[in-house]
Amino acid sequence: MSSSPSSFVSSPIQSNMALFHPFLSHSTSLHHLPPTPRQPQPFKLLLSLSSPPHSLRPLIPTRKQQSTIKCSAVADIKPPAPPLDEHQEEEEDHKVLVGPTSEAERRGERVVADYDWTEEWYPLYLTQDIPDDAPLGLTVFDKQLVLYRDGSGELQCYQDRCPHRLAKLSEGQLIDGRLECLYHGWQFEAQGKCVKIPQLPADAKIPKSACLKTYEVRDSQGVVWVWMSQKTPPNPSKIPWFENFARPGFQDTSTTHELPYDHSILLENLMDPAHVPISHDRTDWSAKREDAQPLRFEVTERSDRGFAGWWGKTSDPSAKSFLRFEAPCSLQNNREIVDKDGEKHYFSGLFLCRPTGQGKSMLIVRFGGTKRSPLAKLFPIWYFHQNAGKVFEQDMGFLSSQNEVLMKEKVPTKELYLNLKSSDTWVAEYRRWMDKVGHGMPYHFGHSTISLPEEPAVVEHAPAGFVAGVSASLPAKGGIGSMHAPNLANRYFRHVVHCKICRNVVKAFQAWQKALTAIAVASTALAILVSGRQWKALLLISAAISSAGVYACSAAISLNTTNFIRTHRRL
Repeated sequence: MSSSPSSFVSSPIQSNMALFHPFLSHSTSLHHLPPTPRQPQPFKLLLSLSSPPHSLRPLIPTRKQQSTIKCSAVADIKPPAPPLDEHQEEEEDHKVLVGPTSEAERRGERVVADYDWTEEWYPLYLTQDIPDDAPLGLTVFDKQLVLYRDGSGELQCYQDRCPHRLAKLSEGQLIDGRLECLYHGWQFEAQGKCVKIPQLPADAKIPKSACLKTYEVRDSQGVVWVWMSQKTPPNPSKIPWFENFARPGFQDTSTTHELPYDHSILLENLMDPAHVPISHDRTDWSAKREDAQPLRFEVTERSDRGFAGWWGKTSDPSAKSFLRFEAPCSLQNNREIVDKDGEKHYFSGLFLCRPTGQGKSMLIVRFGGTKRSPLAKLFPIWYFHQNAGKVFEQDMGFLSSQNEVLMKEKVPTKELYLNLKSSDTWVAEYRRWMDKVGHGMPYHFGHSTISLPEEPAVVEHAPAGFVAGVSASLPAKGGIGSMHAPNLANRYFRHVVHCKICRNVVKAFQAWQKALTAIAVASTALAILVSGRQWKALLLISAAISSAGVYACSAAISLNTTNFIRTHRRL
């Protein structure tokens, strides 16, 4: 264990964390603790890439085999160097590009792990944001689920399909703690049992087949998790546990975001600290493009469940963060800080990703620490939520296009990416992990293999809850009617509809906007009618202040519901 002075504010992890939340500390000393070792998985199978299994796509020829075109690039303008032969070019590439990580990979072989995507716990929703008076429609890969609280306050999760005529139960309502389908009024209670069919004769019994497929859910550390397997009993030991979030005094800022690109691309983006200074330049007080530099990476763990290791800036070897990715889609970034008084503080950035279909994902972001910056207490929580939305919007354009390229090219990422050792180590590790377990997923894009979706994505052109004004007014759907068009590229639908705090803030600002508008109009009218000079001045001042308040409320609503657009892209 070693310690040395470092500045947390300017550290790599803070560059990432400060984009979303207010947890900072001052000049401190950093102690690095060794990561907890993980047990190896019991089952492994060695395959040769020259004869892959049926479920795996064969290895595509390498980039150099596909083309004999030679090219070169330089970081800065320099005097021309002597030309290199092909062997020397390969040697130079090996110095900067991520290469094979094992002898098996060098021989063209690959380790395949025993994996089934359904035998995992997936993060469904933040517990605090689950509505008490309406069901929620959620998806995991292509499985549609409905989540709600019953009359006793217990969480229930079913397949989002009425057994009568396949209507979505998430478009229904809660009646006395029961989930009612709004198509014909069938009602269901705990364990998916149908307890009411209005159209059934009084002397008839409800058919046994009129029941719902249920899914096990658990509430852990403020997040609701779902076990997707219908064959294997739930394994509670697989529910992720995040030690820092259980520490005394730990506070966090948590947000939920729905995003229009694949979960694997989302995770790539989240484990890529090199893009932060460029893509998020000046988004807050920490990200600056002049800080872009080579990074150091050290992989300390690899298993069938994921990988972990240290990373940091080359310019500050003492400041290191510990990253851990764990199946199926949990990523955390941790640091431990010892202040000048010798007190240790813990800081975490936690990303819980859920695949929600082809080209779609949902993310729960949680940033926190055992010490909070006094400056952060001056800002409301919704301010940090909208700032997080801005961060995702800054990346959204090129991540969506990256998703399109992967689907069109239909080749492994090895044939498309140029992964640098000094910036893309985690990305390469993640795609290699997908090589090991992708055969157990509905589809995957690995480093050396891919398996494409067997069925085309289903696009819902008119989800009733977004189109119908009555349904849209429900708390689960956003609570402000149909003021926004249903569009997953819209911040309102990506975040506000999923967040009680921001939903209530938008409602409050709308109410104040209307009230202040009425006061401004009334004050102006009275100022015209009254004859006294003092009364006129007083009423005009009131109208001016109210008008300023209307503008402020409008700006706050826009801040919470309008996408960020880069300056050079604005009209």
